[in-house]
Amino acid sequence: MPWVQNSLILAVYKYKIALKKLEETASEIKIQELNEPFLNAYDVTLSVLREDLFHPLTGGNKWRKLKYNLLEAKKQGYIQLLTFGGAYSNHLVATAVSGKAAGFKMNGIVRGEEIFPLNRSLQIAADHGMQLHYVSRELYRNYRDNSTHHQLQQQFGDCYILPEGGSNILAVKGCAEIIKDIKKDFDIICVAVGTGATLAGITYALHDNQRALGICVLKNGSQVKTDIKNWHAELKITNSNWELIEDYHFGGYAKSNAELKKFVEDFSIVHKIRIEPIYTGKLFFGIYDLIKKNFFRRGARILAVHTGGLQYLQ
Repeated sequence: MPWVQNSLILAVYKYKIALKKLEETASEIKIQELNEPFLNAYDVTLSVLREDLFHPLTGGNKWRKLKYNLLEAKKQGYIQLLTFGGAYSNHLVATAVSGKAAGFKMNGIVRGEEIFPLNRSLQIAADHGMQLHYVSRELYRNYRDNSTHHQLQQQFGDCYILPEGGSNILAVKGCAEIIKDIKKDFDIICVAVGTGATLAGITYALHDNQRALGICVLKNGSQVKTDIKNWHAELKITNSNWELIEDYHFGGYAKSNAELKKFVEDFSIVHKIRIEPIYTGKLFFGIYDLIKKNFFRRGARILAVHTGGLQYLQ
């Protein structure tokens, strides 16, 4: 029907306009060099790409992952999104905020029992119109498996299904744009790694003389490595200019201890850059420790990507 096609074209156009405004802001994201006495002692520089600044709720890597997915959903004519996450999921928040702006209906499958009052992350998602559905950990594992997506379509109706963390090949292409506007030259780009899509995207966009380093925030990074290699194969990337460090997960995803919490608190005060213990805290803790262990060559110019995820600290 012509009016349906015209409506779809208009929806895609409006969303592209909204994306253009975000991208104009992102292109102005500043790079902040850290001033630490020990950096001079090891003859390295450490700067921070402040991806966290351009939006209070979707700042960082989450909207990068969503950008091409939401465009694809619009292109295919979907009016409803379905995705997955834990109780403190940055992805659920970003999907809810971005999905509302793009005019989608949204369903979020949440791992675990419903607990009132809602934590800040889930409350933000609900306030932006996401319908939350709580399931057991076992059922959650089944639901996020691609082979069960037809069951979800039957249960929730025709919907565009975003994987956990929003991580797929479209997300990788979006994350490749994180470093496209960087004017300064860096030797190594560091990022916190959960699903691996951000690291895969950054690796895709690196220059020949650059390397990427991922600090894994969860136990057992073997699956993450496999996923990165699969995405690279799909994009026909054959280089090996990246490395995943698995020594700084502090017991697993969202796990921490007193040492990490103290580091996060001190870092945030000293540098006036807010970080948290789930992703960015582990990233900077790992970078600091690796510098002190002479992991980086002398003279190295290091850039750490701040991937956001701060909404639950508000």
